[in-house]
Amino acid sequence: MEEKILRAIDFFCGGGGMTNGLKQAGINVIAGVDLDSEAKETYEINNSPAKFVNEDITKLPLEYFEKEFNVQRNDDEMIFVGCSPCQFYSIIRSSKEKSRKTKDLLLYFEKFVEYYKPGYVLVENVPGIMKNKESVLDVFLSKLTELGYGSINDGHCVYSIVNMKDYGIPQNRQRFSLVATRLNKQVHLPEPENHVSTVREAIGNICVFPKISAGDRDDDKIRFHSAKKLSDLNICRLENTPEDGGTRLAYKDNKELIQKCYIGHDKSFTDVYGRLYWDKPSPTITTKFLSISNGRFGHPEQNRGLSIREGATLQTFPMNYEFKTNSLLVAARLIGNAVPPKFARKIGEMLNG
Repeated sequence: MEEKILRAIDFFCGGGGMTNGLKQAGINVIAGVDLDSEAKETYEINNSPAKFVNEDITKLPLEYFEKEFNVQRNDDEMIFVGCSPCQFYSIIRSSKEKSRKTKDLLLYFEKFVEYYKPGYVLVENVPGIMKNKESVLDVFLSKLTELGYGSINDGHCVYSIVNMKDYGIPQNRQRFSLVATRLNKQVHLPEPENHVSTVREAIGNICVFPKISAGDRDDDKIRFHSAKKLSDLNICRLENTPEDGGTRLAYKDNKELIQKCYIGHDKSFTDVYGRLYWDKPSPTITTKFLSISNGRFGHPEQNRGLSIREGATLQTFPMNYEFKTNSLLVAARLIGNAVPPKFARKIGEMLNG
């Protein structure tokens, strides 16, 4: 009997974190869809033969995948993945008006689920999608039930807020994760691991991540061990920040170093300008992880922020994953927005099991 191979379409695929993890699990990802044209080359060079569909899902015809990829409706071996941009539901400060256009993207994904009725549906998002009073999650869940994907947590549709650090990923990253199927089988979220991976385990090997300075550029785009340039003042701040988890409170009484906005606010945003701890998971790797002013993104002992490759490794991208851009900011965006490939692989292995 011929073994059936699961296939997938990765909506809102970005640079390919979810796609890559599913591919590692033996799933044939045939396409990724994203509006960000700067993600195309990175996605395709690392995830061949998957094709990057540079389209706006709100304008994409439902029949598109039938015509272009011969995707059949009611395909039991098909997975639709919907990791829609989540700025509207994020706790990270951003313009709500600017991010409002991301609010209903899950419902546009739902239209494709309804039209094709794939065997499986995966969703990943920020925890805020469960808590925000304007969230469309309940509407989406009701539609899944209507389409035959089971009732919530009956074994056919399960979801929870999970922390990536519980799955061997060296990062404290909470996410909403959902797996659903309309097939007569049980699904579940990956089982947590006993071991918590640390920053030291991920990026502490000096042979793999040699010492560099702020502003150093690595011309090897596969390795991409490049760090953002810092002002002399910020380098001085790091020089006065204790290694291995130190914070800006170390120089709070130094009028030349302390940031004016934090004078008298010792308990506010204490991670900002701080260093990572060697023997703990990193904080959430955001799209701004290159900047020490946007979180605890200072290297544990070197006077710089994280490099592109270090951020990618903390997100569990393979070391040979190539970010096809000359822009550090674009590479950081692709990395920070990604689903950690290791977590995606664990979901894929569960579906293949």
